[in-house]
Amino acid sequence: MSEMEVSVFRQRSIEAIKQKARRGEYFSTVGVGYVKCDGDRIDKDPDRRVRDAISLIFRKFAELQTVRQVLVWIRQEKIFLPVLQQGPGKQPILWKAPVYHTLHHILTNPVYAGAYAFGRRGTTVALVEGRKRMIRCIRRAAESWEVLIKEHHEGYINWEEFVRNQEIISDNANGKSYLGRGSVRRGEALLPGLFRCGRCGRKLTVHYGSRGTHTQRYSCRGAFSERAEMSCINFGGMRVDQVVGHEVLERVQPLGIEAALTAMKNLEREHSEKRLQLENALEQARFEAARAHRQYDASDPENRLVTSELERRWNERLVAVRALDEELVRLETDQKPALTSPDRDRLLLLGEDLALAWNNPDVANETRKKIVRLLIKEIVVDVSDKTIDLIIHWQGGDHTRLTIKKNRAGQTRWSNDDNVIGLIEALARQMPDKSIAAVLNRSGKQTGRGNTWTRMRVCSVRTQKGIALYQEGERKARGEVTLNEAADILVVSPSTVRRMIEIGLLPAQQLCKGAPWIIREEALHTENVQHEANCRRARVPSSQDPRQRTLNL
Repeated sequence: MSEMEVSVFRQRSIEAIKQKARRGEYFSTVGVGYVKCDGDRIDKDPDRRVRDAISLIFRKFAELQTVRQVLVWIRQEKIFLPVLQQGPGKQPILWKAPVYHTLHHILTNPVYAGAYAFGRRGTTVALVEGRKRMIRCIRRAAESWEVLIKEHHEGYINWEEFVRNQEIISDNANGKSYLGRGSVRRGEALLPGLFRCGRCGRKLTVHYGSRGTHTQRYSCRGAFSERAEMSCINFGGMRVDQVVGHEVLERVQPLGIEAALTAMKNLEREHSEKRLQLENALEQARFEAARAHRQYDASDPENRLVTSELERRWNERLVAVRALDEELVRLETDQKPALTSPDRDRLLLLGEDLALAWNNPDVANETRKKIVRLLIKEIVVDVSDKTIDLIIHWQGGDHTRLTIKKNRAGQTRWSNDDNVIGLIEALARQMPDKSIAAVLNRSGKQTGRGNTWTRMRVCSVRTQKGIALYQEGERKARGEVTLNEAADILVVSPSTVRRMIEIGLLPAQQLCKGAPWIIREEALHTENVQHEANCRRARVPSSQDPRQRTLNL
């Protein structure tokens, strides 16, 4: 009977708690930023410093979009946040540097959206050492909460913003790539987390090349880990990123001026957040110092056992006030000047031409990723033999189909130009590799990586393309001579042979600027060429002085 009565009492207590929760009047604890009031209700904390600190968290999350980035910014700026303390004799609010759990709890708690929620966690039964234990740790979805009363009290944000924040936090979970896109991370790839395989429906992952190459590939492993099957698709990401980035710019371009004006406001307001927190902290520190002073004055000066401790507390409060004063002065000294007129004109110019701002090397790649994610929800991709097929799902519900041509096997952005390859193939029938390199450099040709040509680089291209090495006497076997060799045969100067070529008397071929002239030997024995050569020899008398030398041009 006693056990039954205990069970009945427990059930009645639990049911009473649930009935009170259904009315929105049950509070076991109250989140920081709120206080209990009369009539089983809660209201915002009257302390302005506490309210401003809580509001700062939600403003920075709306700007930075990740809990971790908010944590990094707050700790870099050395801003303290309020923390509740439990226990007798302790101050109800303690100011300290936040940790990740503190920010995550505030951003995911519906109380800050003005809603009353009960039953957000579930319970499970487990056997521990042969005895039943109730474990209350399972988080429930919002649809499974036992009680949810919206607009129950004044919130720091509205319910729509709270729901949007939960979607962003859930989407940022990098360990659950199938459900979300993952948070924005470092790397040159523009679209990680947005691709979904058109064959198996899984998310694609990004892989980078060796250090310093700035190349990336997107791939879908498919059921490789589960059933040891082959990967579905993989493709290079540079060209795809460029095409999708161009599509994003076309849709953002009409909003360029508005974005530039918003950037101006953000730059002018950049330091105001920290200044507000410092001013609030300084005001509270001065109040505590004044209260310590009043306590010191109210004590008996002859009772040193009491006055010495009160004096120490007063000195500590004065030191805190001085430190905050110096920090505020330092902030004013280091404050960046307001935007000048040239800066405003430059921002407006970037707003008119977003492509210029997008390709600016000073723009962080993380910023581009955030812009892309604001517009694109998902990209379904499939790869065929020669093309990459994309279906872009925009946030508004529209869809865009794109087809991108794939590179041929072995073709990269560092590949040599086809014209240069053809030139090397033709020059290889006329001269050795060292001479080919000299001709290419004189004509202004460069390698695929923008380097000058050397004998080894020419040899490497020949080996890759299967071009045979020049053999000594190969040109003579084909009946071809150079300009100097033609001059020796005709017994004239090279300038005379060059003049014959220019007037069209002697047919010749030059593959590129700086390359040698190639002349058919049989063309030297034609009647017109021989007549011109004889005239040139007769026109220039030879000197009788044996010391006279011929000027070879």
